Amino acid sequence: FYFANMGISRDKWHKRRKTGGRKSQIRGKRKYEMGRAPSNTKLGHKRIHSVRTMGGNKKLRALRLDTGNFAWGSEGIAHKSRIIDVVYNATNNEMVRTKTLTKNTIVQIDAAPFRQWYEAHYALPLGRKKVSEKKYTEEEKNELPYLKKRSHKTQQKYTARQKTAFLDPAVEEQFVAGKLYGCVSARPGKCGRADGYILE
Repeated sequence: FYFANMGISRDKWHKRRKTGGRKSQIRGKRKYEMGRAPSNTKLGHKRIHSVRTMGGNKKLRALRLDTGNFAWGSEGIAHKSRIIDVVYNATNNEMVRTKTLTKNTIVQIDAAPFRQWYEAHYALPLGRKKVSEKKYTEEEKNELPYLKKRSHKTQQKYTARQKTAFLDPAVEEQFVAGKLYGCVSARPGKCGRADGYILE
């Protein structure tokens, strides 16, 4: 056998007919029928290669990624967050074991950027143990947005926001642990990113 021309092909003529008959080869392989090896993006320090594609265009192959831009749908915001772990992949459990990132992979992300935004926006504690205000020093109170002293007019603004603040109890439990579940909606092997959204 001569395997020099073996490669990943996206052609149709090497497949059998619906009836089971074989198709005759009417031509050699063509460049536009070519396929490429999967990127198998792993969890790790960022490493991205660019691939020249048809028409002189470019694809970004993410070989390793450790961060992504995740959207919090109910709050209408997005923040860059660290991807901690791969939890579930509907395609194959092997991808969870090898920590492979694909579209629709369920991952655990760092909750800190979202907690900081929530506390600054609503002036309410999120995922923290209940501690009496008297135990905090004046410096600590100024650092924590929900204990900061504000003018009456500014405080009214935050009080109005707090009326509409609603958080799913399941999501609140995740904030206590410091990790949120998210879903990757980008295609790391094509655009070189692992962006997604928080599961609510």
